[in-house]
Amino acid sequence: MKRICVFCGSSSGNADVFAEVAWRTGRVLAERGIGLVYGGGSVGLMGAVSGGALEAGGEVIGVIPGALVERERAGISASDPTKKRGDLRVVGSMHERKQLMHDLSDGFIALPGGLGTLEELLETLTWLQLGLHGKPAGVVSVEGYFDPLLAMFDRARDSGLLRPEHHGLLQVADTPEGLLARFERWVPPPVQRYIERGQT
Repeated sequence: MKRICVFCGSSSGNADVFAEVAWRTGRVLAERGIGLVYGGGSVGLMGAVSGGALEAGGEVIGVIPGALVERERAGISASDPTKKRGDLRVVGSMHERKQLMHDLSDGFIALPGGLGTLEELLETLTWLQLGLHGKPAGVVSVEGYFDPLLAMFDRARDSGLLRPEHHGLLQVADTPEGLLARFERWVPPPVQRYIERGQT
């Protein structure tokens, strides 16, 4: 994989472990020669994941809509001036942001975050379900952060609203290293060309 997109919060949350794992995720990607694509902010977990990658000398591409440049304090820089800085791309809308992040990336990781993170993750999974891409997508479930979402997926499957093969699309691990190991074994699912009556 050349680059991986990381979805995560623009705030840090109320547990130090969130920022610690975000930083480590960025660092692990850089150490493995994998570029980071992320939302372009310099605060919260976005700032942590980009900081980890930059401090390890990794490639970092931030993508942010013009309307959020001030709110999310757009900017990519490393505290060590000898380290690589990064590439900040300002786009016109949230839709353009997501499309460019997708086009630049070979896989997707979600770290803890709020509505925006969940929306980005679910859209990526939806595109995967529809066969619009075959790239792996997963979560680093820090201290079980994503357990309620996984329970919702179970409920959707058990209710006949999510096909069993689609239920397994999301890769899950407790650490970024564990998730990357799952990505290495990833095989894109066969694409269902149409949905027959009675299928979901």
